[in-house]
Amino acid sequence: MKKMSLFGLAWPMFIETALFMLLGMIDVLILSSYDDLAASAVGTANQAVSIVTIIFNIISTASAVMISQYLGAGKRESASQTAALSIALQLSFGVLISAVLLLFHRQLLMFIGADGQLLDFAGQYLSIVGGTIFLQALMSAVSVIIRNHGLTRITMYVSAGMNLFNTALDMALVPRMGVAGAAAATCASRVIGCVILVIILFTKVEKPSIFKTMIPFPFGQLGTMLKVGVPSAMETSLYNISQLVITAIVLNCLTENELIAKTYVQSITMLFYLCSLTIGQASQIMIGHLVGAGEYDEAYRQCYRSHRTALAIMAVTCTVGVLLRTQLIGLFTDNPEVISICSDIMLLNCVLELGRTTNLVLIACMRGAGDVYFPTACAIFSNWLLSVLGSYLLAVVFGMGIYGMWIALAADECVRGVLMLLRWKSGKWRSKRIVRPDTAEEDNPEPMQGQQIAS
Repeated sequence: MKKMSLFGLAWPMFIETALFMLLGMIDVLILSSYDDLAASAVGTANQAVSIVTIIFNIISTASAVMISQYLGAGKRESASQTAALSIALQLSFGVLISAVLLLFHRQLLMFIGADGQLLDFAGQYLSIVGGTIFLQALMSAVSVIIRNHGLTRITMYVSAGMNLFNTALDMALVPRMGVAGAAAATCASRVIGCVILVIILFTKVEKPSIFKTMIPFPFGQLGTMLKVGVPSAMETSLYNISQLVITAIVLNCLTENELIAKTYVQSITMLFYLCSLTIGQASQIMIGHLVGAGEYDEAYRQCYRSHRTALAIMAVTCTVGVLLRTQLIGLFTDNPEVISICSDIMLLNCVLELGRTTNLVLIACMRGAGDVYFPTACAIFSNWLLSVLGSYLLAVVFGMGIYGMWIALAADECVRGVLMLLRWKSGKWRSKRIVRPDTAEEDNPEPMQGQQIAS
C-alpha cells in the first residue's frame, strides 16, 4: 500500500461528509421557508430511520476494520472477499428494511411520539426516503471499500455531484410538493451517486469476479464481521436510540418552539464536529493499516496526534459558531423565541463538543485496532444513565426544559471522553488485533517492520 497521511485521507473525507450532511441540512433549510414544522418533521423522520438501520452500521463498521487490517497485513484476497460479503449483506438487508419502512412508517413515527401535522409531514418523508433506503445501504458498502483502499477523493467527488443535484431538485420540487419534494430530491440524488460509485468500484478497485470468493460461503468471514460489527454498531446505535428517546421526551414534554430549536441547533452544530468526525474516520483507516502491519507504537502515537489536531480545530469552529450564532440561526427562522433558545443552547454546546471530539477520534482509533467492546460497555452506562435519565430529570422533573437536556448530553459526552482516553493510554487495545499473521509465530504486540503511515 502507498504511504498515507492524516491530512491526505481526512480532507477529502471532510468534504464528502460535509456534503453528505448538507443533503439533509439543505432539506431542512429549504423546508424551513415552507413550514417550520415540516423542517422539524424531517429531523424526526431521520431519527426514526436510525432505529431500523442498525444492521447497516454492523456491516459497514466491521468491513472497514477488516479491510484496512487485511490490506495492512498484505492479505489482498481476504480484503476482496470481505468487500464482496459486505456488498451482498448490505443490499439484502437494505431491501428488507426498505419494505419495513414503506409499510410501517407511521407506526414507527407514532412510537416515538409524533402526532398531528408533524406525523403527516414526517410520514410523507419517511415513506419515500425509507422506502428506498437500500440505496443508502449499497452506497455505504461501496464507499467503505473505496475509502479503505485510500481513495478518499473519489467518494468526495461523487458526494459533491450528489449535493449539487439534490440542491437543484430541492429548489424545484419543495415549493410545489413540500416534504414529498424534499424526499424525492434526496432519493434521486442517491440513485445517481449509487450508480457512479458502483461503476468506480468495479473499474478502479475491485473486479466483479470478487463475488466468486463467496463460494463456498465464507462463514468464517461472516463470524469475524459479526464479532467486530455488532459491538461497534451497538455503541453507535445505543447513542442514536438514546437520542430518539430524548426526542420522545421533547415531543411529549417540551414546547413546540423548543422542538424547533433543537432541530435547528443540531443542524448547525453538525458543522462543529464535522472535522472531528472525519479526522476520526481517517485515523481509523490509518490505525487499521498500522495494527494490521504490527506497527503498534506508531498507532499509539498517531491516535494522540489525531486527537490534538481535532481539538484545535474544534476550538476554532466553536468560537466562530458562537460569535456568529445569531446570523446562523437567522438562516433558518425569524421567530425571536426560537432564536433566543438556540443562542443560549449554542453556548452550552461548547462543553458538549469537547467531549464529543474526544469520543469521535478515540473510539474510531479503537475500532481500527479491533478494540470494540469497551466503547460499547461505556455507551450502555453513559448514554442511558447520564444522557437519557439525566435529560428527563433535568428537563422535566426539575423544569429546566431544553437547557437541562443539553447539560445532560454534555455530561454524557465528557464522561465517555475521559474513559476513552484512559483506555487508549492503558494499551489494552494492542491485544485486540483481528488479522493474525500467516506464520506460526505468536502475534506479539510489538512494533514490526511494515507499511509506514505518516502523520
